[in-house]
Amino acid sequence: MAQVDFYVLDRVDEHSRFTLACKLAEKAWRLQNRIHIHTMSQADAKRLDEMLWTFRDGSFVPHGLADAGNDVPVTIGHGDDDIEPRDLLITLCDEIPAFAGAFPRVAELVTSDETCRAKSRQRYATYRDQGHKLDTHKI
Repeated sequence: MAQVDFYVLDRVDEHSRFTLACKLAEKAWRLQNRIHIHTMSQADAKRLDEMLWTFRDGSFVPHGLADAGNDVPVTIGHGDDDIEPRDLLITLCDEIPAFAGAFPRVAELVTSDETCRAKSRQRYATYRDQGHKLDTHKI
């Protein structure tokens, strides 16, 4: 079973959520992990692709879009594409991706927006019912 960490931001804006995804990906990559970041849409994937170049001065995270066939440490995707398991799945989705169970670690990023929190509680219950190890971090 996977270790699933819920990171609950005290902010409601999506930009903060995307920035946290960039920071987690950078940290995991520096620890020599392979990461997949899963977004809700192609537009979100492209936005995150751009942000990984600019979210912090001097940042460098080798990454690429998953549908481009890139063999890079950090991939970004959306939809129900089959994604090869990596060390960490960072998800920015309202629902659990079908392939999440193949990852040993999952990071769920949640804003303080009530709709986002309500959907995250549903995902939490699903993960719990599936027997995953859960933890919550307030940021």
